Amino acid sequence: MSDSRGATQWLVGIAAFILIIAGLKEASQIVVPFMLSVFIAIICSPLQNTLRQYKVPTWLSIILIVLLILACLGSVGLLVAASLDNFSQQLPAYRERFGMEMSAIFQQLNNVGINISYQQIRGYVDPSSLMNLFTNTLTSLGNVLTNVFLVIMIVVFILLEAAEIPKKLNYAFGDASRSMEKMDRFISTVNQYLMIKTLISIGTGLLIGLWVWFLGVDFPVLWGVCAFLLNFIPNIGSIIAAIPTMFLAFVQLGSFDAVLTGVGFLAVNLVMGNFIEPRFMGKGVGLSPLVVFLSLMLWGWVFGPVGMLLSIPLTIILKFAFEANPKMNWLAILLDSKAHP
Repeated sequence: MSDSRGATQWLVGIAAFILIIAGLKEASQIVVPFMLSVFIAIICSPLQNTLRQYKVPTWLSIILIVLLILACLGSVGLLVAASLDNFSQQLPAYRERFGMEMSAIFQQLNNVGINISYQQIRGYVDPSSLMNLFTNTLTSLGNVLTNVFLVIMIVVFILLEAAEIPKKLNYAFGDASRSMEKMDRFISTVNQYLMIKTLISIGTGLLIGLWVWFLGVDFPVLWGVCAFLLNFIPNIGSIIAAIPTMFLAFVQLGSFDAVLTGVGFLAVNLVMGNFIEPRFMGKGVGLSPLVVFLSLMLWGWVFGPVGMLLSIPLTIILKFAFEANPKMNWLAILLDSKAHP
């Protein structure tokens, strides 16, 4: 009897999960701006707390934060939009140069006895397809960010409520101090993770942008922004960011510079991932590689490119929530990258 009851609970849980995912996908036009606003508000909350410590009025601190957000999004958005426009215009030239580079490589292979020509495989190797996929992804992300007014308004209201939320929870739960401590710890952990990850991602983007600029690769700002965004995806984010950059370096500058570009990505991510990030993030919030891949598939299918960028932060927040609830701790263990004793 107990086995059938347990099986029923599992079936009900799975059905509820499927319904929630389907509902989120249908409401993605509303949910995506809200999620972006929540993450921006979480990242900005330490700045608001610092301004509050210096007796800056709440309304003035929010105005300063909004101006900072607009300045950052506006400047980066304009630079990326200009780079994408120029990039699209130069795609035919890049395709022609790719053919020349590949023909030279196959000529060298023919010289050592490997008889193959670029004409035989050019139908299977089309650089335009990869680059169009890349530009379409960034354009989709830009289309979401064009609704800046809605995102900023949600951020403003979240920051206005930030100081009152703990008081409301105290009134709602009464003397449930233990529950409040767990919630405070959960919010603090999420806030710390997002702040550290954002700062490390900014550093990664700056270093990558400077490196490809030094090598002479076109559109270094674009590749720096890509490295910043994809650094939120552990394990495979740096690989995804490196592929189109190395591809352009190969087309524009040749094989040696493409290898140097890859070495730069490898060095920056090794330093950031193995030294800088563990130092500030402690034991880290490791996820299983399988969980990372499945998260990319799931949230990317539900929310599109924005869902892929936010997939790991969303999954890590779920992991933190599971760890805070003893009844759900087993799910946190399954999501973790290491087996617990």
